[in-house]
Amino acid sequence: MTTVEDFHADHADWPWNPPRPGRATFHYLILVTEGELRHDVDHVTRTVAPGQWLWVRPGHVQCWHDPSTARGPFILFEPEALRPDIARRLAPVTSHDAPAVLTPHPDDAPWLEQTALQLLDEHRALGRRPLATHHALRCSLLEALLLRLANSLDVAQTPVTTGNTSSANNAEARNPGDMPVYERFLDALEMHYRELHRVDDYARLLGCSVRTLSRATRAAAGAGARQVIDQRRLLEARRLLGHARWTARAVADHLGFTDTANFGRFFRQHTGLTPAAYAARQAAPDP
Repeated sequence: MTTVEDFHADHADWPWNPPRPGRATFHYLILVTEGELRHDVDHVTRTVAPGQWLWVRPGHVQCWHDPSTARGPFILFEPEALRPDIARRLAPVTSHDAPAVLTPHPDDAPWLEQTALQLLDEHRALGRRPLATHHALRCSLLEALLLRLANSLDVAQTPVTTGNTSSANNAEARNPGDMPVYERFLDALEMHYRELHRVDDYARLLGCSVRTLSRATRAAAGAGARQVIDQRRLLEARRLLGHARWTARAVADHLGFTDTANFGRFFRQHTGLTPAAYAARQAAPDP
């Protein structure tokens, strides 16, 4: 737990001078209280204004810009910091394709800022209380903050992975088999996108018909199940080509394509670029 300004001061030459992409292994959560923050998430530059939150999830490829005048609390936490029931309740906003920039309802914004500042104060109070109490307070404040942020009205109106915030709010009371088909599909896709690429593969895995899965996916995401599968594979390909500097052949093998040419056709169809051209563009310094 720190602040954007302190993080900037402590890392004057890294990671924004020069900007270098990196893959997040835990959650980055930043509230901008002053100035403006620009931050790349999966190769898209996001602009975060005062009152907004930037949320980078594990697995995202991120790249810092110089934070300049940006100010505000900066929270980093691992997924394991959340209790399982809280993690299930927060699933719509912790998933990899949830919005990177969140705008809470104005009625919630002051409370969220104060909770973030309390969390910062408790983090800096190491030694003031018994260690177990200190740790419990930090966890409680973090969970309270995330639950309030996830259920703030303006955030809830932003499309997230479930397409159904009321069912997400009751997630901790359900067994996996009771979850909506689309939620179960996304969970299965995150586990198997490297080796399972057909809609009927996932329908069989979920115990439903292709028609049921396709209807649920289109209702929740506005896209067919095949399109969702392809977009998840494409996202991983862009991450590996742009950040990790993998070769097209390595990416093709990793994502289960039959050969490099097949992967190249897939990538060009969705991006208009060959894998090599995309990698070169990502490697080129900004003008």
